[in-house]
Amino acid sequence: MKLKANIKTLKVRVKDKHKPVLERMAFEVNQVWNGANEITADDSYVPVPGVGYIRNSFTAYELQKQLKSIKLERGFIIHSTTVQEVIAAHHKSRRQFKTDKLRWRVSGGPRRSLGWIPFKKGAAKWKKGQVYFASHSFKVWDSYGLSQQAFRSGSFSQDARGRWYFNIVVEVALEQSIATGQVGIDLGLKDTATCSNGLKLEAYRFYRNGQAQLAKAQRANKNKRVKAIHAKIKNRRLDALHKFTTQVVHENAFIVVGNVSSSSLAKTKMAKSVLDAGGFILKTQLDYKSKAMQAEFVEINEAYTTQACSCCGGISNSSPRGRAGLGIREWSCPECGAHHDRDVNAAMNILAAGHRRLAEGIPLL
Repeated sequence: MKLKANIKTLKVRVKDKHKPVLERMAFEVNQVWNGANEITADDSYVPVPGVGYIRNSFTAYELQKQLKSIKLERGFIIHSTTVQEVIAAHHKSRRQFKTDKLRWRVSGGPRRSLGWIPFKKGAAKWKKGQVYFASHSFKVWDSYGLSQQAFRSGSFSQDARGRWYFNIVVEVALEQSIATGQVGIDLGLKDTATCSNGLKLEAYRFYRNGQAQLAKAQRANKNKRVKAIHAKIKNRRLDALHKFTTQVVHENAFIVVGNVSSSSLAKTKMAKSVLDAGGFILKTQLDYKSKAMQAEFVEINEAYTTQACSCCGGISNSSPRGRAGLGIREWSCPECGAHHDRDVNAAMNILAAGHRRLAEGIPLL
């Protein structure tokens, strides 16, 4: 049986010798963005005799017509599709934030915008072992075999350390999962994730463990060192999450996760621990990896999953409740006598709720 294709974005690092060319292109992208911003901000309202002022909602097509000659007039080296993509992104952002004037893209100084060079399908090609774009060739650390991939749209992007990356959307064949397991996952702070089968992802606290080193570099005003430490923390967190989610997806065909909101918890006193755990990234990885393996991924309401007994379903006075019950890591159900690990019990309830979701469907609101 022929498997369907899956859309995936590959990210590879561009070698540093191409930094001057990419920074020039990024500067040109900023000029296009700011040109569109100037038009929409200054001409938002036009006078109409006998009527007054009427709001002029610029479409991406109208901006394209006004800025179609900017590449030639200013001698830009960016690809023509880059101009179109920047204007399209500007239009999308105006609609999203419901404003005619967005933030300007700054090319220098402490508040500079990180480099970004988008392009459409066909603008970038793999040629002689390099990425060929806008009449320039870029060497990359190819860890995906890009010569075997059919390029679609993509972008060049810059991180806080000034390193450049090539991001390209490709089609990859879906893998047929042979896993038969089922698992519920409870997200937390003592352990980042606990599975109903007992598997746990330890909360390594990468940021907290690097705080002393980070503070020392900040006091010494070593900005490059500060950025390097932040990057190391991020990479270590992503490495741990990738290893865990890959193992879960390879072993299970049905995965259920509670709908804990990281953004809401980040507004509480637990913000540092919540952001350090990376719960949102973990759910995102499980989602796209399960799709690639044709596994079933479900996110359900986890209300009362910590309090209820996974054996009899009863909620007793001895079960952990609220913030006051965070210290209770094990408890026994007085009704059936079952002894529970707090997080494993919650994960088992989450798995059961996932089965009910599939059986009953999603109710209409």
